[in-house]
Amino acid sequence: MFMLRNVTKYLFGDTSKESIVEIPQGQLYLVRPLSPKGYSELIFKDAAATIRRTGQEYQYQLVIQRAYEEGEEELLAEEDGEGAAAEALSTDKDEKTFLLDQGLHFRSEIREGGEAVFAWRDLSGDPGDLYEFVCDRSVQAGEVGTFEMVAIKCQYERKFRKPQEAATEKELQQFNFTDQTIPSASAVSSPTTKAIEPSPPKPKAVEESLAKQTKKDMNANISKKRGSDKEVVPTAAPPSALVPAATQILSKERAELHLFDFPSGSFILQDPSVSATVLEIGQWQYWLQISGHEKEWLGQPVVADINPVFNFEYLSFIFNHYTEDGSAYSWLLRFKDQETEERFQEGLMQALWEQLNEIKWTKTTEDDRQYVLDAFQDLTMEDAENAEKEGEDEEEVEELEDNSQRTEEYDSDESGDDAANKPEDGEINSQLAVGYKHDRSFVVRGSKIGVFKHTPNNNLEFSTNISKVETPGGKLFSPKKVMLHAEDTDLILQNADNPNSLYRMDLEYGKVVDEWKVHDDIQVKNFAPEKKFSQMTAEQTFLGLSHNALYRIDPRLSGNKMVDSDLKQYTSKNAFSSAATTEKGYIAVASDKGDIRMFDKLGLRAKSALPALGDPIIGLDVSADGRWVLATCRTYILLIDALQKEGKNEGKLGFEKAFAKDSKPQPRRLALSPSHVAQFQYETKVPLSFTPARFNTGVDDKETSIITATGPFIVTWNMKKVLAGRKDPYTIKRYEEEVKADDFKYGSDKNVIVALPNEVNMVAKQSFKKPTRESIMGDAPGEEIEEERCRQFAILMR
Repeated sequence: MFMLRNVTKYLFGDTSKESIVEIPQGQLYLVRPLSPKGYSELIFKDAAATIRRTGQEYQYQLVIQRAYEEGEEELLAEEDGEGAAAEALSTDKDEKTFLLDQGLHFRSEIREGGEAVFAWRDLSGDPGDLYEFVCDRSVQAGEVGTFEMVAIKCQYERKFRKPQEAATEKELQQFNFTDQTIPSASAVSSPTTKAIEPSPPKPKAVEESLAKQTKKDMNANISKKRGSDKEVVPTAAPPSALVPAATQILSKERAELHLFDFPSGSFILQDPSVSATVLEIGQWQYWLQISGHEKEWLGQPVVADINPVFNFEYLSFIFNHYTEDGSAYSWLLRFKDQETEERFQEGLMQALWEQLNEIKWTKTTEDDRQYVLDAFQDLTMEDAENAEKEGEDEEEVEELEDNSQRTEEYDSDESGDDAANKPEDGEINSQLAVGYKHDRSFVVRGSKIGVFKHTPNNNLEFSTNISKVETPGGKLFSPKKVMLHAEDTDLILQNADNPNSLYRMDLEYGKVVDEWKVHDDIQVKNFAPEKKFSQMTAEQTFLGLSHNALYRIDPRLSGNKMVDSDLKQYTSKNAFSSAATTEKGYIAVASDKGDIRMFDKLGLRAKSALPALGDPIIGLDVSADGRWVLATCRTYILLIDALQKEGKNEGKLGFEKAFAKDSKPQPRRLALSPSHVAQFQYETKVPLSFTPARFNTGVDDKETSIITATGPFIVTWNMKKVLAGRKDPYTIKRYEEEVKADDFKYGSDKNVIVALPNEVNMVAKQSFKKPTRESIMGDAPGEEIEEERCRQFAILMR
């Protein structure tokens, strides 16, 4: 009980969060064991259970909220009409709310096979009627215990009207209804034809049930789930690597050890007590070793690929482990209390940060260290309430039509494997530029550029192929980077063989007409528009970036095109990597070191500087209003709120005024869950590597979604869910080939343009799915029709 009491103390203490605790996935049933109305009714097929604060002291609600797939709400409106949609999306249809009171007889049960169920009385129904929330198989026993303990303490506060910290064990025991059985929620033809079998008795203390999640139970559960007599073997732990000699111990704590099982999609307890040790083994080299009483479980270097996630709500640390053959496993450590997890986190993050930065952790400021720690744990951002309100007005999904346009090079009657359609140049698609002004997209393929038109019914239509990208002197080259310019009439190109110059392609003629020498000594590493929507205007200037300088480029100048008065050059090796601008022209600059600088104008010092986590930033985007900064690293994305909420600069952006030393923004680290990372790598055999993430964009549109890709998967985050701290903020779509580039169609977050090695598609975002074992493996049989409906266009450029 001590462990659960510690967890609930931590949860209740954060009064900034309306939600105290959540079970992210399950099904809600209404069970009527004694009623002639029918035995069992499924209310919500997919739902989340949450315990929330109310506006009154000592009053709490149990809320069961229906969860929608991406675009499901809009699709319902399309199929059933506005009246049906309004009824289906009303509060009562979408959410069930219960005041947490002793009269509910709220209790939980972990059944044979590991299935967890919560039950409570239907006070407005017939005698014996119950609501049952059947947790998804992915929900851990520890989460169930924590949820029930929070519910018990909420009932205590309501009855005694005093804080739960004052509760004694005897007082809490009166809210324990584990002696009351929970009937099965599975449907029965008639309540009188079959007696209801009582559920197995539940142990007296909640925490005693946590140990029931044994390997034997899980194996039975897997076999039952598969519906096959063939025994399914759970994922086995790989052999441990040899422990290297250590020069220093940074952290050593005891914990439970769990391993993610691929067949069942659950974490299975491997050892109830292990020693988790972080070791220094050489200069800027560190090692994580997990040791049991009888065996060494695993050991591996501490590097960014371990994808560490700390969750203090469940006292857990989840990480990835890679073996020498490239196989990926996902492990979970569960600690006894928050203090233990904090000590372990400090040691591990010190090792990871020093390995990436090659600077001693103690030489950084306390504020910078806290910034790093915050990035690797779950946060609920302060804009959640506003995000919920904004989300209510999301635009309806755009109608899909099954009349995809094709060019003469792609005959819909021919097989997709027709040899005539196979590219013969040995090149593949590499980059994508989406037009803002004229509904065109441009795809780079070696020294060729394909031009595609966006049709009114959200298809892509092949327009033309620019077959030769040549310098004005006639030398063929493959563009390294491209950017639309001057009302989408020009395309600025970068040639890797000439790093001091850029080239202008006139899209009306389809040829390079100018070479712009930027500077004799300062190279162009990257470039960005003057303002976020400059490509829609006749603006001629734009920004350039070298490894240690930020400057303006003006093609109208004679000779070198750099504007000397707008040059900001640093003597140190800053390793700048990317830049992005806001609608007002504020500038964000990121580096290979992982830090971010924020400028209000060129030529001056940065107004704000955000510390480096250590991983190189490979892509940068900024919301039009400058509120949100999006930085892409190889295995995760940082979402940073640039609005200052306290102090003398309250209401100002970090672009306008510097953040106070002790009030830097808390970064939100957007990452795939370690178990999903392990499943991705299990399927693809390649490590995670994100493409530069982007917001959806439009002059009058709010940023509501984030898009990126890794390997054959496109991933989109829902901003509303991210800001609300939801556990399921992203959806995925899998292709057979690696996604080379991706971006939203301008002015909408409902359609995504995707460049595969030999195809270009426009796909509806509603076709994305929650990341499950099935969706990660790929589309199941029978989904080909829906896939064809959502796939707007495919073209093989020859």
